[in-house]
Amino acid sequence: MESLLSLTVAGLFGISVYLLLSRSLVRLLLGVVTLGNATNLLIFTAGRILGTVPPIVPEGEQTPIGEIANSLPQALILTAIVISFSLFAYVLVLSYRAYQDLGTDDSDEMQLAEARSPTEGEAR
Repeated sequence: MESLLSLTVAGLFGISVYLLLSRSLVRLLLGVVTLGNATNLLIFTAGRILGTVPPIVPEGEQTPIGEIANSLPQALILTAIVISFSLFAYVLVLSYRAYQDLGTDDSDEMQLAEARSPTEGEAR
């Protein structure tokens, strides 16, 4: 099971790098989302997948009975979900604003659409 998840994480990282290297802002945004999901799955896989019970202490006991699951990967994944969602929202707003101003989502065309400063025009 862990090897299958590891291959899935590797595939998601490969797809996200491919999307991040493209010129379109929409593809870049999808790459960021895929990278966040790949990271969450990596943390989940690194936390070991076991069929253990949650770390709940029964009433009248001082410690949990038997083998318990590690709650740290779940807390890390929850934090990563929040961070990746906020990053997604930020990049989405930036992409939409850039599209409104420049009329394109191609990063190369965006550089050509930027206005030159008066001093830069004289130097050329």
